[in-house]
Amino acid sequence: MTRDDSEQLIVQEVAPRDGLQIEAKWVETQDKIALIDGLSACGFTRIEAGSFVSPKAIPALRDGEAVFQGIARAPGVIYVALVPNVKGAQRALAACADELNLVMSASETHNRANMRMSCESSLAGFAEIIRITNESRGVKLNATVATAFGCPFEGRIDEERVVSIARTYREMGVEGVTLADTTGMANPRQVERLVSRVLEHVPAASLTLHFHDTRGLGLANVLAAYGAGARRFDAALGGLGGCPFAPGASGNICTEDVVNMCDEMGIPTGIDLQRLIALSRTLPALVGHEVPGQVAKAGRNCDLHPVPDYVRTI
Repeated sequence: MTRDDSEQLIVQEVAPRDGLQIEAKWVETQDKIALIDGLSACGFTRIEAGSFVSPKAIPALRDGEAVFQGIARAPGVIYVALVPNVKGAQRALAACADELNLVMSASETHNRANMRMSCESSLAGFAEIIRITNESRGVKLNATVATAFGCPFEGRIDEERVVSIARTYREMGVEGVTLADTTGMANPRQVERLVSRVLEHVPAASLTLHFHDTRGLGLANVLAAYGAGARRFDAALGGLGGCPFAPGASGNICTEDVVNMCDEMGIPTGIDLQRLIALSRTLPALVGHEVPGQVAKAGRNCDLHPVPDYVRTI
């Protein structure tokens, strides 16, 4: 089994895409750019900066080209674009995305709801995207297995199907593979088991876990996957996000909550938590509502409070 011996937990930020895609309030292009630039300064090595989907399907991200053109690209940071099809891939490549993220659901029903096509058609489209991406030197490819831990329409997903899809991605020439708990149906024992199986076919350096906190198990699932050998995890600032085509889906695991947990446990992330919290505290004004993240509200354990005057007199 291929394992990454490093202790570092690598957090990949997805708020600018997965976080903003379901927001009812339009976030101005310059504000998206400022958010990404702020995240670039926090120590991330990979930021999902936007998507190139139909503006009719995801109107909140219709300014993908302008966002990619406007960001200040920090050295060592990979700026990722989600693409649904060949047309989206062509737009992303023209906008100079560093990596393309493809998505297909393990659930046939969810894939038809989310991508408007069968899984077979999705894979056929991937082959063409891989071909045109290979012509653009230096552009990376990642493919996500959505609903890998459960589907809101079909229920439990056969683990062998998930393993088979991950293996197929690699055989097609896709380097990175993401297992996504699209609606937060995973539990830690299930995560540990499936991650261990997938790591027999995908190196830890190429495997990402994408968890949602829909049922309050997000951080527990992170630790279960980390214990099984996974080292890369998607997270969204403030816990923003959710799949617009998955009933009951709520936000992604919260970036600053993950980083805080790691800091408290002595697991290195390379992320500046204090700067991250300050950025997260700007989100309510940006999106027009409170966000789910806990650490930005409560502060770090080391952020002590003044002793009340009445205590001094006792």
